[in-house]
Amino acid sequence: MGAVPLERLAARPPARPVRIRTITAGVGLRSATELQRVDAAITVLERVARALTDDGYEVQTLRVATPPFIARADARARDAALPVLRALDEHVAGRDVLIAIGPVLTADRAEPGLAAWAAELASSTRNLSFTVSVASPDRGAAPQAARAAAEAMHAIAAGTAGGLGNFRFAAAASVPAGTPFFPVAYHDGPDTLALGLESASLVEEAFTGATSSAEAGERLRERLDETVAPIERTALGLARREGRVYLGVDPSPAPGKDRSIGAGIEALTRVPFGSASTLEACAAVTAALKSLRARTCGYAGLMLPVLEDRVLAQRATEGRYGIPDLLLYSSVCGTGLDVVPIPGDTPVEVMTRIVLDVAALAARLRKPLSARLFPIPGLAAGQTARFDDPYLTDCAVMAVS
Repeated sequence: MGAVPLERLAARPPARPVRIRTITAGVGLRSATELQRVDAAITVLERVARALTDDGYEVQTLRVATPPFIARADARARDAALPVLRALDEHVAGRDVLIAIGPVLTADRAEPGLAAWAAELASSTRNLSFTVSVASPDRGAAPQAARAAAEAMHAIAAGTAGGLGNFRFAAAASVPAGTPFFPVAYHDGPDTLALGLESASLVEEAFTGATSSAEAGERLRERLDETVAPIERTALGLARREGRVYLGVDPSPAPGKDRSIGAGIEALTRVPFGSASTLEACAAVTAALKSLRARTCGYAGLMLPVLEDRVLAQRATEGRYGIPDLLLYSSVCGTGLDVVPIPGDTPVEVMTRIVLDVAALAARLRKPLSARLFPIPGLAAGQTARFDDPYLTDCAVMAVS
């Protein structure tokens, strides 16, 4: 079976209240050269996508996650892997699939050559995502790894057009294997199948007209249970048929350009995002997600991706919230600092402190978070970053300190 033409799937009018942002297959590769196993996983993804599309769902992307085999390599082996990783990227791109190779650094140590390597990888690939692990449940925050991640972000911003390579890189804090969302996905164990949703519109629907956060949360839980149940039945049956472990659905309400999580929050608070009561509304979303009957995986928490959400970008441009506020919301949310535009000349030391704040929060609360910072070359705080990209929206660059 050939690649599922996602542009054709997306052209079908959506008959369901959510989109399926990703169907992600975890594959136990030992190296990036095992293309036959990648192809076999893609074929499974195509069959699953076809079944869900026939059920009336809009499937946006197919993704493959691998074990973090680069993290086991020394600097010389890592450099030698670059052409192999480029070949892997080209191979999956030819089948309209994204791939994540997980953390390229898991130890808490300085890696002087990693930043240049990360910039080279980001600039010479299109569909490949990767991370640096900056915290884990057993070791807590990792300060040297946090600096390595910040150095990589700085180098990627300088080495890719508009700094957009950082869309495919993040500092991952206590993120478990099996998370279907990129760029933090990676694999461990037997071959798996997991799904991630784009369900921000359900939040707005459930919160509109609610008179309290408790009522809003209960309405959202009921709506999500009703929505996720048929997806779970289909995906679980397909996983069993394909001989893969079904990990579940990540119900995190990812937004789209036409579906805003910021609008959902404002439907409950009735004030602009960033105002007092925003934290309470964020907590209501995550509480609902944590109480679903369905098998969940990944973040299973509220996503606040600044550059991917029109309302979040607008409120940031209006100066209604900043990075400290996003860190506060992360205490009750699911992803941390996601696609946050910062000045292009932000020093590595400052980015390191921001990453360490996220790592400390993840370690203290024992929850998965990540930092996907966007240093915008040539722009200062308050200036507008403009993107010729279907997934990103224009937004003022946020101040750092």
